[in-house]
Amino acid sequence: MLRRRAFLGAGALALLSGCTRAQKNEDKTIQSSFFCFDTACVIGGVMPREVLDDVVTRCQGFEQTLSRTIATSDIGRVNASGGAPTKVEPETADLVQQALGYCQQSGGLFDITIGAVSELWDFHNAVVPSADAIAAALPHVGWEKVEVDTTSCTVTLGDPDARLDLGGIAKGYVTDVVVDLLVEAGVQSAYVNLGGNVAVMGAKPDGSPWGVGVRDPNDESGEKSVAVVKTEGGSVVTSGLYERQFELDGKRYWHILDPRTGYPAESDIVSASLYTQRSLDGDGFTKPLFMLGLDAALAFLGERGIDGLLIDVEGVLHMTEGSSFERL
Repeated sequence: MLRRRAFLGAGALALLSGCTRAQKNEDKTIQSSFFCFDTACVIGGVMPREVLDDVVTRCQGFEQTLSRTIATSDIGRVNASGGAPTKVEPETADLVQQALGYCQQSGGLFDITIGAVSELWDFHNAVVPSADAIAAALPHVGWEKVEVDTTSCTVTLGDPDARLDLGGIAKGYVTDVVVDLLVEAGVQSAYVNLGGNVAVMGAKPDGSPWGVGVRDPNDESGEKSVAVVKTEGGSVVTSGLYERQFELDGKRYWHILDPRTGYPAESDIVSASLYTQRSLDGDGFTKPLFMLGLDAALAFLGERGIDGLLIDVEGVLHMTEGSSFERL
């Protein structure tokens, strides 16, 4: 028997107190809702329409550049190169280089060469690869196989059968780019929600801080929040085992794969949220937490001074010391 549940990434975090709605006309608040990076996205704030249209276009352009499943993208061409140096956009080279830093800091628990395995899984159509296929792909997972030259903007896979997959970090990078573009355009009040990646700038038009809510992982409607960060800057990123999953023959599979096994992570954590200045940090550091497990994950965050909220399999909330997250 097959049962499948799908949640849009935007359900992972929500901007509370109605801040995803347009404010009064005199506030000149506008927003755009669109589908990108395989999730529902919303960008809005007090800004000219042409500025908003430009950042939405940039997001769509990044999808065409960074998607593993688009053959003509930078990542698609790197993966099809047979290990030859591949010319990419400067932003792609920059992202790959930064992503390798998170791979190193996590001891490989976050690994952008998981593509050799992730391409075997199909969470949209509930496809579980064979054990033999996973075993054959695992030797080609290893971030040390990647070389990047940001001067010549080339990316090289030392293993011709390795495959890049930036799905676990691309939204964080793009979120930061969008925020930078809005700052350059003189925008002072805005929010960016690319699925589970939320960033805010300045206060809301009424002068109050934004409220970024953390979804209750046990609420299938995706409408209930269990905690909130009230802020006028920075990013909240949530990764959850509930975000993209399916159940097949009584067993549940979720999209966060363990690069050591090729299978969904076995964890006592069901949701991990980080509040950081850069959304990229939130992306790069949330995924390894599931492989570490609750106690080691809290220690990992504490050692790095990262503000986090973890929800365990019993629904209990665990916050880092001095956390900005508030229970609801």
